[in-house]
Amino acid sequence: MAVKKTAAKAAEEVKNTAEKAVTEVKSTAKKTATAAKSTAKKTTEKAKKVAEKASAVKSVEAVKVQFSGAEYDVAAVVAAAKADYKKDNKAAIKSISVYIKPEDSAAYYVVNDSVNGKVDL
Repeated sequence: MAVKKTAAKAAEEVKNTAEKAVTEVKSTAKKTATAAKSTAKKTTEKAKKVAEKASAVKSVEAVKVQFSGAEYDVAAVVAAAKADYKKDNKAAIKSISVYIKPEDSAAYYVVNDSVNGKVDL
């Protein structure tokens, strides 16, 4: 009988200890989840602020090249190069590099690293 009582008492102590451990684990998990949510929220807010600053870049109204009494609008030159390319090619423009050479009164372009062309200024 004494063994049964001792075993029952030990079982009860183990049960109580296990319940306390489960409660502590749940509490710790809840605190960790709350902290993670808070950190995620702060990180998201910081990321939004950084994105807003990055998108707040001042726009350039116009870029002009002046040479020997002439003035060339860079946007118009790029548009002319794109139009010249599209006139003979159906492939989409993925990249374009334009080289303005005022002394030749011309702009040279390379589209998609393979097609070369020239437009007069």
